[in-house]
Amino acid sequence: MTGRFRELWDEIAPVGRDADSGGYLRYALTAPELRLREWFRAQAELRGMPVSEDGNGNLFAWWGDPDSGGPATAGPATGDRAGTGAVLTGSHFDSVPHGGAYDGPLGIVSAFLAVDELRAAGVTPVRPVVVAAFVEEEGARFGVPCLGSRLLTGEIDADRAAGLRDAAGVSFAEALGHRPAGADPALLGRFATFVELHVEQGRALVDADAPVAVGSAIWPHGRWRFELRGEGNHAGTTRMADRRDPMLTFAFTVLAANKEARLRDAHATVGRVSVEPNATNAIPSRVTGWLDARAAATETLDGLVEAVRAKAAERARRDGTELTVTRESATPLVTFDGGLADRLAGLLAAPLLPTGAGHDAGVLAAHLPTAMLFVRNPTGVSHSPAESATDDDCAAGVVALARVLEELACH
Repeated sequence: MTGRFRELWDEIAPVGRDADSGGYLRYALTAPELRLREWFRAQAELRGMPVSEDGNGNLFAWWGDPDSGGPATAGPATGDRAGTGAVLTGSHFDSVPHGGAYDGPLGIVSAFLAVDELRAAGVTPVRPVVVAAFVEEEGARFGVPCLGSRLLTGEIDADRAAGLRDAAGVSFAEALGHRPAGADPALLGRFATFVELHVEQGRALVDADAPVAVGSAIWPHGRWRFELRGEGNHAGTTRMADRRDPMLTFAFTVLAANKEARLRDAHATVGRVSVEPNATNAIPSRVTGWLDARAAATETLDGLVEAVRAKAAERARRDGTELTVTRESATPLVTFDGGLADRLAGLLAAPLLPTGAGHDAGVLAAHLPTAMLFVRNPTGVSHSPAESATDDDCAAGVVALARVLEELACH
């Protein structure tokens, strides 16, 4: 399996890789991601797996007849829903700016290899197995993470999604080629369960000396836009006492976010900023920063964001600037189906592991029994070129996913 993994992985590894940073620029529906979507279709065709789309940019490759069976029904196979419902797996292709190789694509490559593994063993599913490629999971192009899964489940309005624009002013509808279809209850209802394999985004598995873990929960998290307006003016002629400089307010806000997160054992990051007019010799007229905040509990997250907002507002009053805070996205605490997670952990003899990172699995968990598998990342680094996983551990992830799919779809 290690050799088969490397062979398939090498087919996609060069796509969208930046020669200078070594990271990936695979933004949703841009040329590199579109190449990977064509690769997805080619891999599905090689395996005789018909591909369907949901009108939102999400792709589904079916091992089993897409038109057979019906909606998932009550039964014991996956906990709350089973019957003829399909077992969904997969992940996403898009990346953050200069992101790592494994975040997303590992789950898709592993899903195709898991199908191969089951077929080689002569296993035939009694319900369809479906490999998914979700669009715009990172939110790096259009600003809303897990956009494809949110559209499928109806957690974001199709008109709002259609109007989301990237930095160049291109709307999601324009990039997609049509208005997104939005919620598809009929399609969603055909899935009995979802299992997403993902590279670990931390070092817990290094400490546990285990190649694979089963996800237990996702911390609540969200993104907030802090817009600060002041008075643009000349850097060389405006007295310090006369300035209304939003950059000062912004700098204070970043430091406040760091302090408040540390006090609460939470996470706060300001990794994106926009400055107008963005000139060396001009006092900014507007500074916009995006706060990414995460915590183990919803009340902790709410308290963190409110504390940062209050401190930013107080500083804005002192600086003579104006503050507007807008919540762009928020995901509550996700606890994966407990019976399913425990069952898979027992099946694989794998540890249970919570995560602070968001995933399509976190969106789908509110609608059907969902589980995650994590593959060890020796550096513990993610959203960076330093993200890594050994071929042996990736192969172990494929074998684990194959066992899970056999358990859920073949009995």
